Amino acid sequence: MKLLVDSGSTKADWIAIDDNGKVVFTTQSLGLNPEVLDKDEIISRLEDKFDISHNKDKATHLFFYGAGCGTDRMKDFLTLVFQDYFKHAVVVVHEDTYAAVYATTPKDEKAIVCILGTGSNCSYFDGKVLHQKVQSLGYIAMDDCSGNRFGRHLIRAYYFNKMPKELVQEFEEEYNLDADYIKHNLYKEPNPNAYLATFAKFLIRHKDTEFCQKLIQKEMESFVENYIEQFDNCKEVPVHFIGSIAFYLKEELTSVLEKKSIKIGNVLRRPIDGLIAYHVLNK
Repeated sequence: MKLLVDSGSTKADWIAIDDNGKVVFTTQSLGLNPEVLDKDEIISRLEDKFDISHNKDKATHLFFYGAGCGTDRMKDFLTLVFQDYFKHAVVVVHEDTYAAVYATTPKDEKAIVCILGTGSNCSYFDGKVLHQKVQSLGYIAMDDCSGNRFGRHLIRAYYFNKMPKELVQEFEEEYNLDADYIKHNLYKEPNPNAYLATFAKFLIRHKDTEFCQKLIQKEMESFVENYIEQFDNCKEVPVHFIGSIAFYLKEELTSVLEKKSIKIGNVLRRPIDGLIAYHVLNK
């Protein structure tokens, strides 16, 4: 039994398939980002899901594609955690961009592949190998146009009294904006980036307001400039996207890219289904 996992910081999608590609079970756990979680928390999140814990000894392979796995140190750390938990499985850990590539890009096609979800990322796929020019420093320093970045902007706008009054009341009704509560989630709880990203749905729901449009426009332009335009051929190949931010703001994203003469390609909310076809073909 193969376990295929696509993990962001907020949640992880799991699909178990047999040798013929038939789905054995699907489930969803909390995200397993090794940059912000220690071994005990990762194991706890695995144990919390019955389908995972009940079948851990039946797994022969684990293919994990995850946020926070962009460095060898994080990949090695997570591989050891999984090898200890799934004792009979061959464990392969990739950064989440590989899942995005396999889900969006036809075989041997060249493309730029981006992730815009809780975090953000961008790579060039030459048809065989993935290339990155920007190594992520995590959600505090980078993650342009991500859910956590938009959350940061909204909280700051609220506390600096820059949010329009017509949005303030609804913002207060939807979220606990007590300073101590916010600071506790940012500095005491695991996954502060995922906490910040919970505010992004407010921005998406009000994306037609002038205030939100300015935030969206600024962040998208920043992402294009800092990530996509790092690649000299960005106007020659399609640019594919994975993630809820890209999916729900596709219209705005398309507009920004068209102004830069960049061709938008496939835009998917999540790549997990595409991974099944890939792993059946490459068993």
